Amino acid sequence: MKNAIRIIVWLFVLTSLLPAQQMIDGIAAIVGDDVVLVSDINALITQYAFQNRIDITRRPDLYKKLGKQFLETLIDNKLLLIKADEDTIKVDEAQVDQSLNRQIQYMVQQAGSEKKLEEYYNAPMYKIKKDLRKEIENQMRISMLRQKRFANIKISRKEVEEFYYTHKDSLPKVQPSVDISHILMQVTPSEQSVQEAYQKILEIKKKLDEGADFAELARKYSEDPGTAKNGGDLGFVSRGTLVKEFEEAAFALKPGEISDIVQTQFGFHIIQMIERQGERIHVRHILIQLQPTPEDEQRVINKLKEIRQEILDGKATFEEMALKYSDDPNVQKDHGHLGTFQEGAFQIKEFEQAVKNLKEGEISQPFRTDFGYHIIRLNKRIQARTLSLEKDWEQIEQWALQYKQNKEFQKWLKQLRKEIPVVIKIEF
Repeated sequence: MKNAIRIIVWLFVLTSLLPAQQMIDGIAAIVGDDVVLVSDINALITQYAFQNRIDITRRPDLYKKLGKQFLETLIDNKLLLIKADEDTIKVDEAQVDQSLNRQIQYMVQQAGSEKKLEEYYNAPMYKIKKDLRKEIENQMRISMLRQKRFANIKISRKEVEEFYYTHKDSLPKVQPSVDISHILMQVTPSEQSVQEAYQKILEIKKKLDEGADFAELARKYSEDPGTAKNGGDLGFVSRGTLVKEFEEAAFALKPGEISDIVQTQFGFHIIQMIERQGERIHVRHILIQLQPTPEDEQRVINKLKEIRQEILDGKATFEEMALKYSDDPNVQKDHGHLGTFQEGAFQIKEFEQAVKNLKEGEISQPFRTDFGYHIIRLNKRIQARTLSLEKDWEQIEQWALQYKQNKEFQKWLKQLRKEIPVVIKIEF
């Protein structure tokens, strides 16, 4: 309650920072036949403050600065969306859903819970998702428009060289980095663990067959931490976003129908269809996870130690062992080679620790991540240096091309402002 009151006060303060006329009509700008609302600007400011953990009520100077910046951005977006409509540019709904789910998951993680996120935005979750989905769709359409209009721009060798010598002092340096390969082994449950999990899901299926409420059983028994408290509700999902076994079983159901037991990499599921809209379905599920035992983990560790020793003894190469044993889905293409990573910038911190003290050619002891157990070979250490045309031509060429494309894009935006009427109704 305290947080909700604080948000209401915050929004009142944001509104009070605007001119009196603006508080009445709520229009910040008119773009062609469309409008930019004050609420659109405030939504972006709220999102910025949330992401950067800033109390905007204490920073009126920052509010005005952001207000000007976001007003210009929203005007540009309106202009571009008008052009996207003219070109009938449409997005893939499944891609929009995937992006939405990732962003909502990140936002909930940042806020601490769905409830706290709702309090922060002073809106229910369905409203947050609806607004964010529209924004994601718009940004995808704008990106497709830019790609369509500027993808064919070429750049000459002379232009790349001019870009390099003009921006040489501001270009980033090549940071210290490492080239690594790995072998991944996932911990799979023993047959006994599988049988125990199957007996649990079998008992739940029996209760459902006897008429028990699906949502109540999901809340009581499901081991999916993300959906159990909501009765197993997954919301609407599009075809292509679920694991194959789950998706095939789910899309075969009719509204209200309950599936047989379905096994995936996550465990055993029972699925109920709630509603279907073309290639999108609204389902709930009950999951009993397949839980490996400590003995299963030790078995994997021991096997990786054996693999490591065989490589060190010269009985097999790292690449041969990767092809034979690694559970990395890309192993057939890369033979275990992960590529080059900047030191200190590993997304998986366990990799950072494993590589830290290795010398070139050395192989780490087994270590665990969320993906399973790994061993890593350090192929090469790359020292920090300044970019050069000789060694980094492809990277510099890419930056030069992006720079040229952006200049052309900005010129086009100025032209659009001449073609399409823009009337700004407020001052910050």
